[in-house]
Amino acid sequence: MKVLIVTYYWPPAGGPGVQRWLKFVKYFREFGIEPIVYVPENPTYPMEDDSLSSEIPEGVTVLKHPIFEPYRFAQVFSKKETKTISKGIIAGKERQSFIQRLLLFIRGNFFIPDARKFWVNPSVKYLKKYVLDNKIETIITTGPPHSVHLIGKELKNQVGVRWFADFRDPWTTIGYHDKLKLTKRSKRKHKMLEKEVLSEADHIIVTSFTTQKEFGAIANTPVSVITNGYDTEVVIEKQLDTTFTVSHIGSLLSARNPAYLWKAMYELTQQNESFSKFFRLQLVGAVSDDVLSSIKAAGLSDFLELRGYVPHADAIKIQRSSQLLLLIEIDSKDTRCIIPGKLFEYMISKRPILAIGPAEADISKLISETNSGYFFEYDEYDKIKKQLLDCFTQFEKGTLVSEVEGINKYSRSALTETFAKLLKQ
Repeated sequence: MKVLIVTYYWPPAGGPGVQRWLKFVKYFREFGIEPIVYVPENPTYPMEDDSLSSEIPEGVTVLKHPIFEPYRFAQVFSKKETKTISKGIIAGKERQSFIQRLLLFIRGNFFIPDARKFWVNPSVKYLKKYVLDNKIETIITTGPPHSVHLIGKELKNQVGVRWFADFRDPWTTIGYHDKLKLTKRSKRKHKMLEKEVLSEADHIIVTSFTTQKEFGAIANTPVSVITNGYDTEVVIEKQLDTTFTVSHIGSLLSARNPAYLWKAMYELTQQNESFSKFFRLQLVGAVSDDVLSSIKAAGLSDFLELRGYVPHADAIKIQRSSQLLLLIEIDSKDTRCIIPGKLFEYMISKRPILAIGPAEADISKLISETNSGYFFEYDEYDKIKKQLLDCFTQFEKGTLVSEVEGINKYSRSALTETFAKLLKQ
């Protein structure tokens, strides 16, 4: 069965956005699906990771077509600000420069649903002929960027293909949406496009149970949950750090800033001499200036190690060598649905997870179900501090381990099998 996959992110793109569909494509053939991938020829990726190219299966057809990227022109105003925004890192209101406020307003109101909207019409024209010539009956679009779904919408209307819309993140309730300085008219247009996509697709795929409920209330289209996962083939045995390394892998946006966690860490360094000697806070990936300022203001500068963005293979090694892994989600009702892909990679690393997020978060249920760590809400200072100290005590005794269980269903292969069954229905 041939399936056309329309995605913006593809190697050499780095970060989490590329991995979901790189892994599905990697395993689809095992379940009778021949993937054909359509990507931009000249994209502007905020980060790149050439190592991921080695995971593209041999012989897979990858179609490419040019894209017009407004981000290139936005760099005339400020290359740094443009790149930061494209990563999803948006400073708090009081710290935003005039240039950043201007770029956010332009991005939110002139490029709906996003800055890749100019790829829609050329892609429809190009793919329409390809779909007809090659007798493609099923297509999959994956967003963000959600403009990619508009390609699927038009192809279904013009060619009559069956269309699956995969949402790695929600649309109008995604964490940064309310920071785009949208006018009332722009908000209505986003809502209208979201409802059109959800209503006209044949099947919606989401990565969390909360998003499934949210989309189910908007349209009558079937909505299935297929989470992100881990790849068993990249498990690397790594010697544990001799320090009490608490690591966060991935972007730390301005709103992912748990002040009570930083306070608890600092107080333990002051109250426990051994903790002060062994503790190290390691941040791997892009970190906003707001978060850095908060960490330093808490007194943790001497314990902080910034690694920046590293290739995915190196991130896996860091996960396996760290003593404790941090998972931080924005403290908002809208982010209860977010289940980041790194959660599953954390699980397979078999290192305990310390997660902080909003009440009733989906990540809390998964961590509890798999016995992979501990979840706290932002304001649970005493519990956070106690858990940190308990983990450190286990570290000193050499007994800090993760007794994770029941995670086989989150392997990339198992998830791909689930997706293949949906496609064949």
